[in-house]
Amino acid sequence: MTDVPDTHAERAEAAAIRRRWVTLGEIVAIAGLIISALALWSSWADHRTDEAERRAEKAAEAKAKTAVLLTATPRHGGEDLALTDPGHPVQSITVTFPTAFGLPVQSSAPSPTIAARWFAAKLIAMTDGGADSRTGRLPVIIASEYWDGDRQMIDRAIYDIAWRTEGRLLLGRLVRLDGLILRERGKPDQARVDALWSRVAPAPRK
Repeated sequence: MTDVPDTHAERAEAAAIRRRWVTLGEIVAIAGLIISALALWSSWADHRTDEAERRAEKAAEAKAKTAVLLTATPRHGGEDLALTDPGHPVQSITVTFPTAFGLPVQSSAPSPTIAARWFAAKLIAMTDGGADSRTGRLPVIIASEYWDGDRQMIDRAIYDIAWRTEGRLLLGRLVRLDGLILRERGKPDQARVDALWSRVAPAPRK
């Protein structure tokens, strides 16, 4: 036989038990909803993270494709440097020198070159009174211009011009150029070039 509550107390206790089971079921259901919501949010957050990473990768790839990396070939015994970038058809460059040189911006086109004569006199004066044969680096801003389809592109970076001086018996010293080294990218400006030059500038004559 099935036990049936007879007394009022027994019926009340049975009702309380049923309510507890209902409450427990509701708690389990709510917990399930919370877990599902958390799983959905986690999936959405992961998706957003993946999308952000993909966008960042695409942006980095696009930036890498537009970045110019100039290489230099000394010509005429180091009188100038012929500049090229196999990945970009660079047509012209402008070169900005440290303020200490007191030189205007120099430009070269359509076959970009850097000429020692642009700054040789200033460098000779800065190194006068020391050894005839000296070597060093000159930081400059180089803006390289090229076309990507119908878009004009300009890449700016700081490069070091590798230079050396040589003594001559009668005509004094001369400056020769040995190469070009990429120093840094970012947003190069005059203050940064001046700061870099202050670190490598020849010591003043005493």
